[in-house]
Amino acid sequence: MSAWISAPEDDAVPPEIVSTVFYSATVSDNLALLVAETVGGTQRVTWGNEGAVQLLGYGLDDLRLLPVAQLFPTLGGGELKLLLRRERAARMTLLVHTASGAEVEAVVMTTPSPGGRMWTMRILATANEQERALRATADAHERRFSALTERSPVPTLLSEQGMRLAHVNDAFCSLVGLRAEQLLGTGWIDTIHEDDLDAVIERVSSALDGEEVETQARLVRDDGSVRTTIIRFAHLFTPGVGAGFVGTIEDITDRLAFEAKLAHQAHHDPLTGLPNRTLLAQYVGERFTKGDGGLACLFLDLDNFKVVNDSLGHTAGDELLVEVADRLRATVRPGDLVARFGGDEFVVVCENVDEEAAVALAGRVSEALAQPMRLGGVDIRPYASVGVTVQTAEHLVAEELIRDCDIAMYQAKASGKGRVTVLDQEARAQARDKLRLVAELRDAIERREIAMYYQPIFSTRDGQPVAVESLARWDHPDRGPISPSVFVPLAEESGLITVLGRLVLEETCRQMAEWDHLLGVGAVGRANVNVSALQLDDNLAAQVAEVLERHALAPSRIQIEITESALMKDPASAREVLDQLRALGVELAIDDFGTGYSSLAYLRHLPVDCLKVDRSFVAELADGHNEIASAVIAMARNLNLCTVAEGVETVEQAEELTRLGATYLQGFSLAKPMTGGHTAAWFAAHAEDVS
Repeated sequence: MSAWISAPEDDAVPPEIVSTVFYSATVSDNLALLVAETVGGTQRVTWGNEGAVQLLGYGLDDLRLLPVAQLFPTLGGGELKLLLRRERAARMTLLVHTASGAEVEAVVMTTPSPGGRMWTMRILATANEQERALRATADAHERRFSALTERSPVPTLLSEQGMRLAHVNDAFCSLVGLRAEQLLGTGWIDTIHEDDLDAVIERVSSALDGEEVETQARLVRDDGSVRTTIIRFAHLFTPGVGAGFVGTIEDITDRLAFEAKLAHQAHHDPLTGLPNRTLLAQYVGERFTKGDGGLACLFLDLDNFKVVNDSLGHTAGDELLVEVADRLRATVRPGDLVARFGGDEFVVVCENVDEEAAVALAGRVSEALAQPMRLGGVDIRPYASVGVTVQTAEHLVAEELIRDCDIAMYQAKASGKGRVTVLDQEARAQARDKLRLVAELRDAIERREIAMYYQPIFSTRDGQPVAVESLARWDHPDRGPISPSVFVPLAEESGLITVLGRLVLEETCRQMAEWDHLLGVGAVGRANVNVSALQLDDNLAAQVAEVLERHALAPSRIQIEITESALMKDPASAREVLDQLRALGVELAIDDFGTGYSSLAYLRHLPVDCLKVDRSFVAELADGHNEIASAVIAMARNLNLCTVAEGVETVEQAEELTRLGATYLQGFSLAKPMTGGHTAAWFAAHAEDVS
């Protein structure tokens, strides 16, 4: 017979007592004891005492290796597994098959060994009807709980009275790594983390008073590991016994870990592991106090980072960013925050520093970054431009502190790169005004407050108007008229140029269709629309085609004007876009020709129809200098291109340009830009004068 006694090492049971207990159990004929083991995949009896021999009628030799299932013929395979559980003791009222073939009703109690490979079985024959009824009630209760919860994956506790557990299912035993015998009564309380115990007891008290409650609590497993759970308690009343509870446990440890991982990913840069822009804003916002001067920001931008990407590849660029992040962490003070703002931009946030200390830190950072590092077999020094801003009373919100730091960084770059610059207040005011203007421009575009004006273009052959140029105008409600030379570059810098360009194209085509309806054969023949360099992408041709189709206009009714300098930024890419537009049937013109220093050999291969002579060359005619204007017109003629001389201010200029061979003229002396309605009236009146 094997035996296991659980006792503290410092309170071991003396061997003579163990021997006495087992001797008594062996020879007792009042207590039927069996030991069962798994032998060859079958649970068999391997030992029995004198009480078992008396009750069952088997000899000791016959009893050994007797299949357990033969003793309990009323049990199915699934019920036998419930009787011989590895996780916990079990108790059932069963018919026991004796050697004579008779069946004796008895209460069978099984206790698994710690290893779960052996069971001690106690068999108590029922004595009378009252005892049978009581035991049947208890057994039915046990079976109901077993049927409902024992094989449930949800850890479940059952108390029939107060804090003491009457039942606990296998899922909870597995969760905490303990056997049921160790948890029944008040043993389960020992699994609650000591810091959460008061909250759990408070919730149990509420459940005993009739409430349904829940709490988050940590459970300490037998191996010392901790699981975070949600425990839900529901009131349970047992007649004749009292108030208890049913507790169900949800293990949320893995869910919390996954949520923490997602939160970290949402707030940290995956490449460098640094806090990202979102966490940076949250960090500064939590520490920002209006009127306090406790915060300082350093905004860093790596100089010539694009060169590294273009020459050594993006992998080397990523290595550089990781190295920069490591150097920043190693250089700043322990309590400072280092964040990756985006791209090759980093921000350092410091607390309790003045301007002198912040500038000193910026200097140490610059020195640390400038130390050589090897990338792709090449030694490089990653210099950075650093802007420094210290919080002042003028900073009303946290965002302004980071924004000012960004402004200071651009001041450092403008000063020659590789510098540390403290924010200049005048530049700060200008930058903030620029930001306001960007916001107002965005609103003006969305509200379609950008007005379109149209300036007629005249043929030198007969002096008749043959086309118009579309000109965007912005009349600010407070600032008054704002020049295109101001708001167009602003739109390009702020990413608004695409929506502004689409607005100009859409409104021009709409106006052309309206003129066709109003003027018939006397309508404007063509409209010239200016396009920014930033609009020269694969979407432009499709966008033009879609707008033309919507307004039922032939592609030849539109001429796209692109500045020479825009074409020269990326000639190969620009040519692809021009080819797409030419294939569509749209005419193309180079605006401000002569100011972009383009290669004449390259110009010869561009699919363009017209050159616009820049107004600066036209203005020189008043001083008797016609050399450049004459050269441009002659070159265009030799390339079979038409020319438009813009900025014609006097009759003398018009006559000279006509003599030089210009194809078209445009300027204030001929016709000023007009609204769509005035343009329609002007063309109608002009048609009457001609007739």
